[in-house]
Amino acid sequence: MNDIVYQHEVIVPDRGLPFKLFLFEGGGGKYIREKHWHRSIEIFAVRQGQLEFFLNEKKYVLAAGDFVLVNSNEVHAIHAPLPNETIVLQIPLAVFADYYTEEQFIWFSHSGKEDDRQVFSLLETMFVAYGEKQTGYELKMLSCFYQLEYLLVTRYRKFEVGEEILKNNKQLKRLGRITGYLKEHYTEDVSLEKLAGIFGYSPAYLSRMFQKYAKINYKEYLSSVRLEHAVRDLEETDLAIGEIALNHGFPNSKAFSNLFRKRYGMLPNQYRKTVTSEKERFSSHYLPHKGSRLFLM
Repeated sequence: MNDIVYQHEVIVPDRGLPFKLFLFEGGGGKYIREKHWHRSIEIFAVRQGQLEFFLNEKKYVLAAGDFVLVNSNEVHAIHAPLPNETIVLQIPLAVFADYYTEEQFIWFSHSGKEDDRQVFSLLETMFVAYGEKQTGYELKMLSCFYQLEYLLVTRYRKFEVGEEILKNNKQLKRLGRITGYLKEHYTEDVSLEKLAGIFGYSPAYLSRMFQKYAKINYKEYLSSVRLEHAVRDLEETDLAIGEIALNHGFPNSKAFSNLFRKRYGMLPNQYRKTVTSEKERFSSHYLPHKGSRLFLM
């Protein structure tokens, strides 16, 4: 499985490359990743199956050949009730530093259908090259990536954005510092009151910040951070379920199991038995798709 975490994500590019490319971890279906955000630009391109994508309180159903582009600090959620094969490309915001506005900001929107098809084709080529890893594949991927970056800044970049978008972006930057602290201390008893005191806010104000700008309440957010770290131990270790729960801040195994079942549709021990490696999924079914549509944020 990949290393995406359900929180304010820190994107670590693949070694030697200015981006991160992988298959979406919900490929087996019955998977939910609730509201989260990150500084990076993110593209989800569906090769097979179907995804339900939630962006700015709107739902988009993505079928094979569709993709969605997520801007920096844009709150989004993904539901995968059915099996799918979805390419995910994450691009650190700093890649676009030369194209920032005066507010140190860049925003992407929609372009024409021909550009959509070209973007999907580039992602498909990068995906296949990464899976096959033939001699020089890194150069091929970089070539496609720079073409993609060119399309984004020349065809998809939006110069006029509303005040509400700018305000939300600034607030999520502030929240990013707070969630960064939570990433380091999530195993502790970090109450809303304690966190608010550390950052100089009242508990009520901090609670409103989470709800208004991250679209999730503080308690749910902290639980989700704990869950993602616990899931990694579930996948990568032989530790008992109860031990994993306690190691990651849950009061007991029941609390962990209840939250896990809500998100994954199964109990932790069932998940452990059925989980398959991303490498196995990545090495099969390189089937191209001719058409594509972009759903806008």
